[in-house]
Amino acid sequence: MVCCVAVTRIHEFTPAKGLTGGLPIQNFVRVNHKIRAREVRVIDSDGKQAGIMLTSQALGLAQQRGMDLVEIAPNANPPVCKVVEYGKFKYEQEKREREARKHQHADKLKEIKLRLNIDNHDYETKVKHVRDFLEDGIKVKVSLFFRGREMGHAEFGDKLMQRVLNDLTGVCHVESPPRLMGRTIHMMLGPVRGAGQKQKQQPRQEQRAEAM
Repeated sequence: MVCCVAVTRIHEFTPAKGLTGGLPIQNFVRVNHKIRAREVRVIDSDGKQAGIMLTSQALGLAQQRGMDLVEIAPNANPPVCKVVEYGKFKYEQEKREREARKHQHADKLKEIKLRLNIDNHDYETKVKHVRDFLEDGIKVKVSLFFRGREMGHAEFGDKLMQRVLNDLTGVCHVESPPRLMGRTIHMMLGPVRGAGQKQKQQPRQEQRAEAM
């Protein structure tokens, strides 16, 4: 005798706080007939409260709107559901998550250390790291260290820092210009908003052009 077990499919996502109305954020969501509760509190497609109703009635309301019924707060009593297009809902959530990560990066700081006699290969590697950090929305502190008699040629350090700035044109803004402190020149670079997204879109556009 073979037993069949029904498996409930759960769509994973992290709902935005604005959509849950301040209710606890869950790590998954059930959609339409996957919702188990007998009755739910419904938020209509216009964002207004539609009240508490049977889940079957809420599903009917969503069908009338040509949308989905998405459970956004299953631990509430009764669970809270929203009438919305699930694809659009998931897209908006992913967008919010990206923005949240950017804000988290804004509080981070990376440091890249240079030497006056750095060779071209190492220099290109260091600049690439700086560019990657900036495109991820992370601030970068660039530090140039002098050794021994190199302090007698501090002007070469200024030229190296200017070279870094020239190579990062369009992806950074200078929050703190190059400044000599002891035996080190420091400067602080901040990301340019949207620069990373433009850089990532450019290769895709080139690929499309080649395909044509």
